[in-house]
Amino acid sequence: MKLNNFIFIIISSFFIFISCEDDVLVKPSAMLRLDYPKPEYRTINTNCPYAFSVNEITTRVQKKNCGINITYPKMKATLYLTYQDVRNNNLDSLLQDAQKLAYDHTIKANSIPEQPYINPDKKVYGMFYMINGNAATQAEFYVTDSINHFLNGALYFDAKPNFDSIYPAVVYLREDMRKIMETITWK
Repeated sequence: MKLNNFIFIIISSFFIFISCEDDVLVKPSAMLRLDYPKPEYRTINTNCPYAFSVNEITTRVQKKNCGINITYPKMKATLYLTYQDVRNNNLDSLLQDAQKLAYDHTIKANSIPEQPYINPDKKVYGMFYMINGNAATQAEFYVTDSINHFLNGALYFDAKPNFDSIYPAVVYLREDMRKIMETITWK
C-alpha cells in the first residue's frame, strides 16, 4: 500500500510540474473607452421667445411656460431649461434663485467654478456653473437680456451621482450647454 501511495504522489507531482510550465502573461492596463459622436448642432426655433442650437443626438420635449427638456438617451441625462419673463423688477430675485440653485449643491460638490458669459451684440448675459463632485447636478447656467427674458438650465443624470464614472459624459454635455448659451437669440 505504501508503494502505491508513493507512486501516486510522484505521478501527481509530475503532472503538477508539467502543467505549470507556461509563463505568466501580464495583461496591460486597460482604460475605459467612451466614444461620443462629434456634436452636430442645428438651430431649433420654438414658439417661445428664444431660439438656440442643440446637438442632433438629443430629443426635446417642450413644457408649459416655454420650458424645454433636452434628453440625451444614450447618456441617460437630461438638461432642464426653464424660461421666465423679466417683469416688475424681478431680475434680482431670478438671479438670486439661479445662484441659489447652483450653490445648493455645495454639500456634495468638491468645487463650483463659475464662468461668466457676456455677448452684448446678442444681448445675452449669463453665468455657467461647473459643479464638480458627487452632486445631483453636474452643471447649471442662466442667461438673460436683463430686460425681458431669463433662461435657466440644469443638467441631471438618471443615475446615482458618481463623478468619476460620469466625468467623460459630463465634459461632453457641458460643451453642449455652453453651445446653447453661445447660440441663444431672443425673439
